[in-house]
Amino acid sequence: MKKQRSVSICTGGGGRALPAKLGIEDTTSSCHPELVSGSIQRCVLPVSLDRFRNKFGMTVKNIPSLRAVADRVAISLGTHHRLSGLPRRSLCSLLAMTRCAGFTMAEILLSLTIIGVVAAITLPSLTGNINERTWNTQRKALYARFSQAIALMPALNGYGTLIEGDSSTSAIDTAAETFITSGLSKVLKINNICDSEHLEDCGLPAKIVPLDLGGSSLSNVQLENIKTLVGFNSMFNGTWSGYNFTSGSYSQLDTKAAAFETANGESILTYYNPLCKSSAMLSSNAMFYSQPFMCANFVYDLNGSKGPNTVGKDIGFISVLYPSDSVVVAPMPYVRMTEATAQQESGAACRALDEAVRTPNIEELAAMFYNKSLLKGQSVESWSSSIAQFDPTRAWRLNISTGAWQTLPRIQERRTRCVYR
Repeated sequence: MKKQRSVSICTGGGGRALPAKLGIEDTTSSCHPELVSGSIQRCVLPVSLDRFRNKFGMTVKNIPSLRAVADRVAISLGTHHRLSGLPRRSLCSLLAMTRCAGFTMAEILLSLTIIGVVAAITLPSLTGNINERTWNTQRKALYARFSQAIALMPALNGYGTLIEGDSSTSAIDTAAETFITSGLSKVLKINNICDSEHLEDCGLPAKIVPLDLGGSSLSNVQLENIKTLVGFNSMFNGTWSGYNFTSGSYSQLDTKAAAFETANGESILTYYNPLCKSSAMLSSNAMFYSQPFMCANFVYDLNGSKGPNTVGKDIGFISVLYPSDSVVVAPMPYVRMTEATAQQESGAACRALDEAVRTPNIEELAAMFYNKSLLKGQSVESWSSSIAQFDPTRAWRLNISTGAWQTLPRIQERRTRCVYR
């Protein structure tokens, strides 16, 4: 351990020279006048020469003046004050003090108060942004898993039994539950399955807040009323005598829903139509009901019964159309509508509202119709991005009030409902 030395640096009143044995030249004349005035008679630094050299990066012998030493020490100690600004602080205190500054209790309390106020203002926004990003990531992952699972199924129709009851027979409806147990569970990891009487046992919320698209008042949707408030009654069809909107007819069935929980913790409400039809008939120029083409519709909750249980946040929907070569869609409608435009200009009109939105295809429009009770303020017709196979000058549109598809010349001006990518 190195021996500590008391090194005489300077004295007031003319002082004496520094000890020659330390190799320091006479620096008495270099002492700052303010240091040698008043009652300051002597300055002693209780520090070894080695520590002095290491701390300030200079040898004692080569110090040009004590004022330079003080300035160097002040900078090293974290203060921007030069010696000339401290008329009553001795050089000794500057050199010997290792902690020369601090905060008062009032300053600490004031700083904590400011931090608390800023945190209270910014944290909700930051938390909301984090939740939005989390939900978007989960939504995309869920859609990807469903798309892969549906592609692995040979066909989507024919699961279970769906018979409408009358005065002489009882209704038999095992379609949705059978579709989950015998179909989806083979291609998708499922932890729990719930029948229509125990939907909440799968983590589904009792109430859902619809997505506000403007134009109507919002009211929560009861879980047991989702089907009757949506296009679900006209979506599940018993007997069809045709598919054409003008000449066809169908009977409606009050089908049951089922639910399940995925291995990732999502809760899925499931509606299933075992009689869904192929898209082959869409090759003719006619108006078609979109309802018979729907095979399955899923209303998902990404975090179970936890909040906010709001469509567009933790809740959304996925629809699957056509029993073979199925199309899986999960549109998230944009909250604004474009003005009436020609179909060939609708894409640019959507992007002008937001770079992240686009014109929906006919399957996405049908999905929005099926789930219209979850979307408030969107009861308008809409162009799609789907061009008619039989005539490239025509495109499909959907009447949101009836769920009917029809083709019109692309140059006609109609309104467009944009959807998020």
